[in-house]
Amino acid sequence: MQNSPLLAAAEEALSTVMDPELRRDLMSLQMVKDLRVVDGVASLRIVLTTPACPLKDRIQSDVKATLLRVPGIDRVEIVWDANVTSTRAVPGRQAIPGVRNTVAIAAGKGGVGKTTVAVNVAMALSLAGSRVGLLDADVYGPNVPIMLGITDGPERGSADRIRPMPAYGLKVMSFGTILKPGQPVIWRGPMLAKALRELLYEVEWGELDYLVIDLPPGTGDVQLSLAQSMPMTGAVIVTTPQDVAVADVSRGISMFEQLQVPVLGIVENMSGFVCSHCGERTDVFGTGGGEELAQRHELPFLGCVPLDPQVRLGGGDGQPLMASAPDGPVGAVFRGVAAHIAAQVSRENFAAASAGPVMPSGARIPLAGG
Repeated sequence: MQNSPLLAAAEEALSTVMDPELRRDLMSLQMVKDLRVVDGVASLRIVLTTPACPLKDRIQSDVKATLLRVPGIDRVEIVWDANVTSTRAVPGRQAIPGVRNTVAIAAGKGGVGKTTVAVNVAMALSLAGSRVGLLDADVYGPNVPIMLGITDGPERGSADRIRPMPAYGLKVMSFGTILKPGQPVIWRGPMLAKALRELLYEVEWGELDYLVIDLPPGTGDVQLSLAQSMPMTGAVIVTTPQDVAVADVSRGISMFEQLQVPVLGIVENMSGFVCSHCGERTDVFGTGGGEELAQRHELPFLGCVPLDPQVRLGGGDGQPLMASAPDGPVGAVFRGVAAHIAAQVSRENFAAASAGPVMPSGARIPLAGG
């Protein structure tokens, strides 16, 4: 029979175990479920805020160590579960039905590997157990279909809505599948905004934990339309170590701050090349620029992605690195970056919920061009 005093002691002990990201105890966060103590064995289910939690091992170690200090408990058995948190509603902005979080992948300039990061991070989140969509909103260079080997266009589903295309466990939509091959995009802002709304709200995304959005480089109409249309969870900035890229990123960070979109952190891509024969590292584009930028803006540094031939090859033959070598060294880097992004999403959602309801406001941010 369940020993109530022992159960109460176990609950009290767990109230001292903190979630390292949210900095609140597991009991008050209601992360502990089905706690039982029978014949000296404590069993429980821990519900994480993301299946990609980067500190799962630390939580497990802390829980076991704490419970084993309770007299009468000799063994601990943990079952893991996850319930991804959701971005809260914002007055005047339309949420995408079924989508819990939207994460924009942005860059201050082109050529820094933003789409490569977006594709592989989305796949890493999916491989961790999350339900993930990928929206290629880079209207001027929609390369996601090439990277994922998508050759067919989307189909119409129920109520004449668009079905996203499946690829490597992702639900994918892209400007590249609705444009004719080689067709240039010569659209003014209103046309871009209309097309973007169709990809956001007329697609059968279903239930998603994360919708990863690959933005065009720079600061322009697509970024503005997204920020004004829906509640965005946050943006991830991709840069290379070069000084010129770092300068452009600073402008991008300022843009998101003006649009009241949280910047979840910075990823440094192409951070160095390690020779597969001799192991020597060459910093082709310099080193440390992304981390220095994160420190300067007091933002999380989410990781360094090295130069690797497999990344380039996978991006051209429709088989991304997270499909061809998910357990390799660079695959581990992308899993780490994805886990840090997921943790930042949970932290942002927790902070927003703790701050109370959003008050409607008629105030608008002044922007050039009205």
